[in-house]
Amino acid sequence: MIEALKIEGLFLSEKQMVQYTEKLLTGTISNRYKRFLSDITLDNGEEINAHVPNTGSMKTCWGVDWKVAVSFHDNPKRKLKYTLEMTHNGKTWIGTNTHLTNKLAFEAVKRHLIKELSDYDDIKKEVKIGDSRIDLLLTKGDKKCYVEVKNVTLDAGDGLVTFPDSVTTRGQKHLRELTQIVKNGDRACMLYIVQREDVDRFAPAFKIDPEYAKLLTEAHKAGVEILVYRCKVTPKEVVVDKQLHYTLTN
Repeated sequence: MIEALKIEGLFLSEKQMVQYTEKLLTGTISNRYKRFLSDITLDNGEEINAHVPNTGSMKTCWGVDWKVAVSFHDNPKRKLKYTLEMTHNGKTWIGTNTHLTNKLAFEAVKRHLIKELSDYDDIKKEVKIGDSRIDLLLTKGDKKCYVEVKNVTLDAGDGLVTFPDSVTTRGQKHLRELTQIVKNGDRACMLYIVQREDVDRFAPAFKIDPEYAKLLTEAHKAGVEILVYRCKVTPKEVVVDKQLHYTLTN
């Protein structure tokens, strides 16, 4: 039996689910501002200010009076005691804590639960490549596989989820670096972790960041692999649940 990995407020179980060690509190959101702040009214009527651990636009991921779930952290070093973990659009919970994404990916790969990445003996985080860092490096003997992980939540309609939700020069840079890695003879993958259940296929967000979409298409043609896995998201747990198909056509 695999020992659970404890993280602040949650742990990863042997079934590759992120389970919250304390029950999340629910309420409704009235505002998200300055990127990292949100105003929330808990179900008990208490009004709180919660940290938003998400640098994206969060388009299609929140609206006034949407139901939300927050975690409480009684840490004297924290300025804000609450963290926005997920929102609900009336159909599905949506994981908005992007700090969780790399933890999910790391454990899923480590425990050989992503079949395309199961044939490796060692895994390292945050490996320096060029002027930046790639999220994961998998090795087996002299074989190497570089994996960049992205959190995906932008609902484009008709079951389609897209990335990014705003222009990402950093993401563009990563695609160029993965492309060069493949040209140098090593394996490279983009791993997209989808944290909402009302979608069933993936594509790059052509209208929001056409340069990213172009670079992803070029990277794929060069040999960079694209992997998309959807999570089951609830206030009790987040589970890497299902592989999704993708398209690179607009």
